[in-house]
Amino acid sequence: MCEQVASMCEQLIKAVNVMMEPGTSQIYRLEALKFCEEFKETCAFCVPCGLQLAEKTQTSVVRHFGLQILEHVIKFRWNDMPPPEKLQLKNCAMQLLSNGTLSILEEENHIKDALSRITVEMIKREWPQNWPDMLKEMEALTSLGESQTELVMLILLRLAEDVVTFQTLPTQRRRDIQQTLTQNMDSIFSFILAILQINVDDFRKLKSIPGQETQAKAHCRVAVTTLNTLAGYIDWIALPHVTNDNCRLLEMLCLLLGEAELQLEAVECLLIAISRKGKLEDRKPLMLLFDDVAMNYIFSAAQQVEKVGVVERHYVFLKRLCQVLCALGTQVTSLVVSTSSASTFLKSSTQIMWGTLFRHEVLSKEPVVMEMSLKYLRTTRINLVKTGFPSRSDSPSCEYSRVDFDSDEEFSSFFNLFRSQQGEVVRSACRLVPTEAFSDMAEWLRCQLASPIITGNPTAEGLCSILSPSVVQWDAMTQLPVDQGAELLQAVLAYETKDPLVLSCVLTNISALFPFVTHRPHLLPQVLNKVFAAIVFDIPQDSKAPRTRAVKNVRRHAGSSIIKMCRDYSPFILPCFDLLYDCVKKLFAVESLLMQMEKCALMEALVLIGNQFKDFSKQKAFLEELMGPVVARWTSDETSRVVADAGLFLSYVGADQEAGDNNTDTGACGANRVQLSHCLHAMLAVVKRSRWPSDLAEATSGGFVVGSDASGAPLFRNPCSSLVLAMLPNVLTLIRTHNSLFSPENLARLSPGYARAYDLIDVEKNCVLGLPHPLVDVYDTPVYKSNLERMQGFFCTLYDNWSTTTACSALTPPRLVCILCPLVGPLFAYMLQVCILCPLVGPLFAYMLQRLVTLRCLLLSEEEEEEEEDGVCEESQVTQEMLEEQLVRLVTREMLDLLTISFISKRAHEPASSKEEGEEEEMMMMDQVQPAAAAVAGQPVEDLTELGKCILKHEDIYTNLLTMSFMALSWNDTNICHRTASMICWNLLRQVVGGNLLPDAVTWFFTSVLKGLQLHGQHEVCSAALTLLGLLIYENLRPRYTELRTVMSQVPRINVEALDQYDHRLLDPKAQKFGDKKRKDQFKKLIAGSVGKPKQETDVLDTEVLGLEALFSPQHTAQ
Repeated sequence: MCEQVASMCEQLIKAVNVMMEPGTSQIYRLEALKFCEEFKETCAFCVPCGLQLAEKTQTSVVRHFGLQILEHVIKFRWNDMPPPEKLQLKNCAMQLLSNGTLSILEEENHIKDALSRITVEMIKREWPQNWPDMLKEMEALTSLGESQTELVMLILLRLAEDVVTFQTLPTQRRRDIQQTLTQNMDSIFSFILAILQINVDDFRKLKSIPGQETQAKAHCRVAVTTLNTLAGYIDWIALPHVTNDNCRLLEMLCLLLGEAELQLEAVECLLIAISRKGKLEDRKPLMLLFDDVAMNYIFSAAQQVEKVGVVERHYVFLKRLCQVLCALGTQVTSLVVSTSSASTFLKSSTQIMWGTLFRHEVLSKEPVVMEMSLKYLRTTRINLVKTGFPSRSDSPSCEYSRVDFDSDEEFSSFFNLFRSQQGEVVRSACRLVPTEAFSDMAEWLRCQLASPIITGNPTAEGLCSILSPSVVQWDAMTQLPVDQGAELLQAVLAYETKDPLVLSCVLTNISALFPFVTHRPHLLPQVLNKVFAAIVFDIPQDSKAPRTRAVKNVRRHAGSSIIKMCRDYSPFILPCFDLLYDCVKKLFAVESLLMQMEKCALMEALVLIGNQFKDFSKQKAFLEELMGPVVARWTSDETSRVVADAGLFLSYVGADQEAGDNNTDTGACGANRVQLSHCLHAMLAVVKRSRWPSDLAEATSGGFVVGSDASGAPLFRNPCSSLVLAMLPNVLTLIRTHNSLFSPENLARLSPGYARAYDLIDVEKNCVLGLPHPLVDVYDTPVYKSNLERMQGFFCTLYDNWSTTTACSALTPPRLVCILCPLVGPLFAYMLQVCILCPLVGPLFAYMLQRLVTLRCLLLSEEEEEEEEDGVCEESQVTQEMLEEQLVRLVTREMLDLLTISFISKRAHEPASSKEEGEEEEMMMMDQVQPAAAAVAGQPVEDLTELGKCILKHEDIYTNLLTMSFMALSWNDTNICHRTASMICWNLLRQVVGGNLLPDAVTWFFTSVLKGLQLHGQHEVCSAALTLLGLLIYENLRPRYTELRTVMSQVPRINVEALDQYDHRLLDPKAQKFGDKKRKDQFKKLIAGSVGKPKQETDVLDTEVLGLEALFSPQHTAQ
C-alpha cells in the first residue's frame, strides 16, 4: 500500500504541476484536473495521500492540494468512516496544526486557511458531543508558538462565520454548536482577549529592540489575526461580553488605533461594537467612547494617518474611522437634553455639534441623523422664542439668565448670536428632511395666524411692544425657512394686522413664500397689493408727531421686499409692469404718502423690471419719464447756483441759521435738504439698477451694443447714460463745494447751533468704536430728532454717497475712510492706462503720509499731556479720545490696504490663513534671502502690479510709499505691523535694493524694523514677520552698506563674536554657508535684545535718523 500511495502521490504531484503551469495547454490542464477530481471521488486511500502531499517538505501548491483532499474526505466521506478512522484523521489534523507548518511569517496564507477549514469541518461534525475537549485542545495549541496561535484564531473565526454569519449548517446542528459557543463565551472571549493582550504587549516590547524585528512581526501577525477573530464574534455575542470589565475591549481597541500595523483591524472591531443594536441599558457603556480620552485617541489616529499621504491601507482606515463616527451618531440623542434645557447658554453650547452633524457629507445621510433633525426642528420652535430676560420672570430660563448675564442688553446680544447659530443649523436640518420640515413649520405658521394678538404690556396706542408675547412668537417664526406651499402663502396674505411689529414678520414670511407665486401667477397681484399697503403703512396719531421707529421699519421692510422680488423675479413680474407703474405714479402724486427712501425703493423696483424690456429705446424712454422731475430739478438754475457756491449752499440747507425749533426758515430749509437728497438718491438708484442684457445676442438686437474695442470686446451703452451725463456737472460741482466746507471761512459761516454739523452721528461713532446698537430698543415711541441731528444726518448721507479725492485735504478721518478703498481702490485697479494715474497717486500718497504722521503725533502729544496732568478724565472725553485713535487706525489700515491692492500683485500679497500657510509664506520669503540678483540685474519686477511698475519710475512717489510702509511698522497697531511687514515692505524694497540707496535711508529702513520689534515683538506673529524682514534687509544690503553693521552692534546684549561670524559667512564667498532655517535662527538670536524691550533699554532704537528728502544717491559701495 505504501508503494501505491507513493506512486499515486507522484502522479498527483505531476497533475497539480501541470494544472498550475502557465505554459500548459488547455487540453492537458483539463486532463490533469479530471484526474485529480476522479482521485478525490473514487480513490480508497485519499487520507494517506492527502497527508503525504500536505507535508511541509512539499511545495505550497502541492501542500494545498493535499489539504484539499483531506477537506474533501471530511466533507463527503465523514459519515461513512468508522470511528477509528475519524479519530485517526482528527489526530493527524491536530498533528498538522502542531508541527505541520512553517514559521508564521514564512507560511502561505492559503495553507493556513486550508488547515483551519479542515479543523472547522471536523468541529462542525463532532463538537461538542464527540469532541468535548476541543476548546482545551485549541488552548493547548497556542502554547506551541505564534504559528499555532494564529491557526487557532483562524479556526475560531471560521467556526463563527459558518455557524452564525453564513449559517452553512442544518438548523439543529447549528443550534447545538451556537448554544455551546454561547455557554462557553465567557471563557472563549476571555481567551481571545488574553491572546490579543499578550501579543500586543510582546509586539510593542520587541519592535524597538535591534535584532528582534522578526519576532515582533510574528507577534504582530498573531495580533492582527486575533483582531479579525474578535470582529467575527463582536457582531453577535451578548453585549455584556463586549462591555465587560469596564469596557476593557473598547479601551484596548482605542489604544490600538495609534498602532499603524494594527489600527485597521482595530477600527473594524470598534465599528462593529458601536454599531450593535440592543436595549438602551446594555448600550449605555458604549458612551465611554464619548469620553475625552477615547475621542483623543480617535482624532489623534486620524491626524497621524493624514500626515502619511495616500496609502491604501491608511485610506481604508480613514474610511472605517469615518464609519465609526457615523455609528457614534446613533448615541447623540442624549444631546436633546441640553438642546431642550431651559438655559439659553446650554442650548447654545450644542449648536456647533448639531451644525457639524447636519452639514457633514456622510453623517447627515445616516437615518438616525435625519430623524434627529426633525426632533431638533421641533425643539427649535421653542428655542427661537426670545424669552429669558434676566430682569423678567416670564420664563423658566430667566433664572438661568440671571446667573449667566448681567443685563438685558447682554442677554439680548447673546440671544441674537444664539438665534443666528440656530438659523444656520435649521437651514442645514431642513435640507435633510425638506418635506417633513415644511409640514412642521407650516403647522406652526397656521397656528400663529390663528392665534389672537396678545400685547402683554401694550403701548399707549394699545399696540404690541418689542417684548409682547405675540411679537416674540412671530419674531421666532420668521427665523425658520419655508420653501414651498402656495396654500400657506394665501393664508399669510389673508392675515390682517394693524400692528407694525407683527406686520414686519408677516412680510418676512411673504418673501420666503414668494417663489411659489411663480407656480400660481394669479397670486401676484395680491402679493403686490399686500406689499404696497405696507409701504404706506401708518397708524393714527397726532399729525405733528413723527412716525415711530416700528412704522418706519415696516415701510423700509416693504420697500426692500419689493426690490428683492423685482430683482430675483423680474421676468415673472414683467407682465404686471403697467399695473405696478400706475400704482407708483398714484403714490408719487400724493407728496405726504411716501418718504424719500420709499420713493427711491419703488424707483429701483421699476428700473429692475424695466431691464427686462431688453430694448434700449424703450428703456431709455421709460427712464427719462421716471427721472424727468428729478433731472429737471437737479439741472435747474436755482440748483446750479446753490451747489456752485458754499455760502449759498449753507444758506440753502439752513446751516447758517439758528438751530432752534421756532426758526421760521427751518421748514423751507428742511424741504431743500430733502429735495437735494432725493435727487442724489434717485440718480444713484438708477445708476445702480439700470443694466443692459447679459446675453450678447439680446444686447445686440436691443440696440445696446455700439461697437467694439481694440481687442474685439463689445462696447455697451447704458439706457441711463444720457440722464447721468445731464446730472453729472452739478454733481461734480457739489462735490467740490462739499470739500470746501471745511475751509476756515466756510466753517465760520456755520451758526453756533450747527457748529458740530460735520461731526459723526451716533451710529457712525458706535460703528467705529465697535459698540453694538442698543438691542432692547423702544419701538413704540415717535422718533424725535433735533435740528442738529437732522443736519448731521444730511451731511453724513451726502459724504457716504458722493466721495472723491479732489481737494481731500479738508476731509476728516472718517471721510477719508469712505473714499480710500471704496472709490480710489477700484479706480487704481481697473484703470487700463495706469500711467495716467501717476499725477493722482503722487499727491495722494504724499498728502496721506503727511496727514497720518500729523495725526499720530497729535495723539501722542495728547497722551503725554494726560500723563503729565495725571487728572481724572470725564467719560465723554475718554470716549472722544478713543474715537479719534480708532479713526486714525482705520484710516491707516485703509491706506495700507489701498497701497497693497494697487501696487502689490495678488500673488505677492495673498495672506496666510493658517499656520501651515503661514509657514509656506515664510518659506516663500526665505527664498528671497539670497541677494536680490533679479533686482540688481534690472530684471522685471514680478511682485508689482502694472501701476506699481509705473510708479517705480517716479522716485518721489516710490519714496513716499517706502517711507509710509516702514513707518507703519512702529505705529501702535499690531494688525498694521503684521500686514505691512509680511506683505508690503519687502515687496517694495526688493525692487530697489540693487539701486543706489542713501546710507541713511538703508539705516532708517533697518532701524524701523528694529523699532517694530521693540514695540510689537511680544506678539509671535509680528515677531516672525519682522525678524524675517530684518533678515532680508540685512543679508541683501549688508555687503554694500557697512552702516548696517553699526546698527546691529547697538542692539542690546548682542554677541559681537557671533555677529562677526555671521558677517563672515555672509560676506566671504568661500565661507561655509548655512541653510535658510539655521541662518534665520542665528539672526533671531543676534537681535533678541531688541525684541519687546522698553525703549530706554534698547539703545539702537534711539539711533538718530537723518533727513529723508531722497532715498537715491550716486553709486554707493561699502568700503
